[in-house]
Amino acid sequence: MKSLFTCIAMTVLFGWSLLQAQDKSTYVTTYIDFPFTWSNATENGVDLNGVVRFTPFFNFGNNLNIDFSKKTGFYVGWSIHNTGFIYDVDASTRKKVRNYYLGIPVGLKLGNMWGSFLYTGYEIEFPFNYKEKTIINEQKTKFSTWFSSRTGIQQSFTVGVQSPYGASLKFKYYFTNFYKQSYTESNGSGGTVKPYEDFNANIYWLSLTFEIFRGLDFVYD
Repeated sequence: MKSLFTCIAMTVLFGWSLLQAQDKSTYVTTYIDFPFTWSNATENGVDLNGVVRFTPFFNFGNNLNIDFSKKTGFYVGWSIHNTGFIYDVDASTRKKVRNYYLGIPVGLKLGNMWGSFLYTGYEIEFPFNYKEKTIINEQKTKFSTWFSSRTGIQQSFTVGVQSPYGASLKFKYYFTNFYKQSYTESNGSGGTVKPYEDFNANIYWLSLTFEIFRGLDFVYD
C-alpha cells in the first residue's frame, strides 16, 4: 500500500511539473541504459554461483528536470528496464531470469547542471513481463508470462555521475527481494509448494547511460 501511494504521489508531481515547464531551468531528458546486472542469490543459506548479465536492449526512459540553481537540481520520470540475473542451481543446471519493469525514478542532482554532476535517488519499479530460461547440460527450456505473481514491486537506490556530454555511470541496488517468498504453485500431486520460500536475491545494476535528448535538442550535436 505504501508503494502504491508513493507511485501516485510521484505521478502527480511529474504531471504538475510538466505543466510548469516554461524556461531553461525545467526540461525533459531522454536516455538509454546499457546495464550489467548480477545478484547475491542464496537458497537455504547456500550461495548460488552468479554470473554477470549484460542487457543492452530495451532500457530507456524520460526524466523531467527542475534545476533550482546552476549547482542543484531535481528529477522525476519514468523508465522501462530489463532487469534480471543468472545463477547456477548445480554443476549441470543454470537459470537465467528477468523481468521487464515500468519504473518511476526520483532524485537530486549536485554539481554543474549543464556540465558534470552527481545524482542520487530512489526508484519504484512494477514488473509486467517475467521470463525464465533453464539450461540443463546445454539443453534449453524457457517460458515467459505477463504480470506474474511470482515477483513483486521492486525498490532501488541509485547513485551516478554524469559527464558534460550526456554520458554517465549509474549504480543501482535493489533492496527488495526479486521473488515473492509467499508465492505458491502446484506440486503436480494436488498440493502446493512455495518454490522461493528460502530463496533470497537482491540485484546489483551498473550501467553506462547516455542522455540522447534535452527537450527537442540532440545532446551529441
